Amino acid sequence: MFMPGHPSISYSQLVKATDSFSPTNLLGSGSFGSVYKGELDGQDGESTNLVAVKVLKLQNPSALKSFIAECEALRNMRHRNLVKIITACASIDSRGNDFKAIVYDFMPNGSLESWLHPETHDDQTEQRYLDLAERVTILLDVAYALHYLHSDGPVPVIHCDLKSSNVLLDADMVAHVGDFGLAKIIVDGSSIVQQSVSSMGFRGTIGYAAPG
Repeated sequence: MFMPGHPSISYSQLVKATDSFSPTNLLGSGSFGSVYKGELDGQDGESTNLVAVKVLKLQNPSALKSFIAECEALRNMRHRNLVKIITACASIDSRGNDFKAIVYDFMPNGSLESWLHPETHDDQTEQRYLDLAERVTILLDVAYALHYLHSDGPVPVIHCDLKSSNVLLDADMVAHVGDFGLAKIIVDGSSIVQQSVSSMGFRGTIGYAAPG
């Protein structure tokens, strides 16, 4: 899928970047897709770029709507507190099946949820901790992102699934809001919500979502 202003990318490039979508590169998995860490070759001999590749689970009927929603919501958005889409891919995989993926900037410090609710597997796992100042800074980053989405972007966008697992932290611990698969775009000049952007009905995480 070509997005204006974004470089094109092929299925074979993503296979190479993720070492054939190796389980060792799997960052996480949800109902709509799985996210892999990857390394894309830089242009003009530059060093490789770390990326996160979200591969859509197209066997889920809502995954395609999620893919379209996320591309539509983010393709013209530019803000330091939004996860940046590098490009998207709509192709055929090695088995002849439809393949769709979105490529993002890689966030080295993972999600806010992983800091608030760490999974400790053994005594050797380093305990990560956010002090009060860091938590307030992250809250402000998220607030800046929402203000941009609602008021300052090209068109008003409602995220519809904001939670700590969708807030990602870069190398400098700057927060970026991501996962716009359930987003609604408000049509200019009216209060009508664009129906075609995503599935209708209940939106967001069902049940309890840990507060950010």
